[in-house]
Amino acid sequence: MASLFVSPHPLIAARNPNKLLLRHSAPKFVPFSVARNPKHFSISAVPIDVPDSDPEPSSSLPRITDEWGEKAEQEPETVSVPDPPENEDEWGGEADSGTFYEIGNGSPVAEEGDKLGDLKRCLVDTFYGTELGFRASSEVRAEIFELVTQLEALNPTPAPTSTPELLDGDWVLLYTAFSELLPLLAVGAIPFLKIKKISQSIDTKSSTIVNAAMLSSPFATFSFSASASFEVQTPSRIQVEFKEGTVQPPEISSSLDLPENIDVFGQKIDLLPVRQTLNPVQEAFANIARALSGQPPLKVPIPGNRTRSWLLTTYLDEDLRISRGDGGLFVLAKEGSPLLDQLS
Repeated sequence: MASLFVSPHPLIAARNPNKLLLRHSAPKFVPFSVARNPKHFSISAVPIDVPDSDPEPSSSLPRITDEWGEKAEQEPETVSVPDPPENEDEWGGEADSGTFYEIGNGSPVAEEGDKLGDLKRCLVDTFYGTELGFRASSEVRAEIFELVTQLEALNPTPAPTSTPELLDGDWVLLYTAFSELLPLLAVGAIPFLKIKKISQSIDTKSSTIVNAAMLSSPFATFSFSASASFEVQTPSRIQVEFKEGTVQPPEISSSLDLPENIDVFGQKIDLLPVRQTLNPVQEAFANIARALSGQPPLKVPIPGNRTRSWLLTTYLDEDLRISRGDGGLFVLAKEGSPLLDQLS
């Protein structure tokens, strides 16, 4: 049986199998009766209903009893209005309205121009050490092919033959996979010889193309070229027909500029003794250079059935061109392009 404590304080304790509640109640006078018995003395409380002296006003809202037993009115819910969006990032600065973000990792998505620039720089970096493609390994060739494919998919000039302001000019070869150029590229592996530049000049007004190559050595510089005419077949393809080749007189060096050593089959050879031996003949080289400087170039017609070829331009912008012809791949940079500085 629950015990009942009568106290002047307005608190009544009630025991419950699950929890203990302290209920607040207004003090009431509890009548009781005393019964005398020869054997024991007892006091019994008689419960009576006593109305509350301060009845709570009626309300349409439900009543809530807190953990102390106090009854409180439920506050009406207020509809919260969201704050207006602010053009700020998570660090408190103003967000860039021109930047887009991917869903997932939140990394910024580069604009198309930035993506093209990154792809071009990455492609040119891959050319380093390949000697125009002659020493490119199969792994490097596969990487170059993948980057070229991505650039071709983003070609900003779908009709290159209709944009002479981009197509015209001198283009410097950066890389090729054309098998017929391999013998020329192999010359660069010969000691004392180096391919200085292979270029292509395009003039859409005269419909002519000039392919030129320059070889350098400590003794002289050699230049030769092949001229051709072309006919536009599609907005991106031209038919090329070579006419003649030109061999320029060698530019003999007035002084011998030999390197300190050369690498022959992985072995470094010291050239200091050779340089000391050739010092007396430098005057003879200077006389030969003066004699050849005024000679006209030698023009040679190009015979045979392989004078005709085709060239398909698959990517073109202001400083990079990718072309394919007769199964070969050519990547060229415009003369003066900053892409050339990456390989210097």
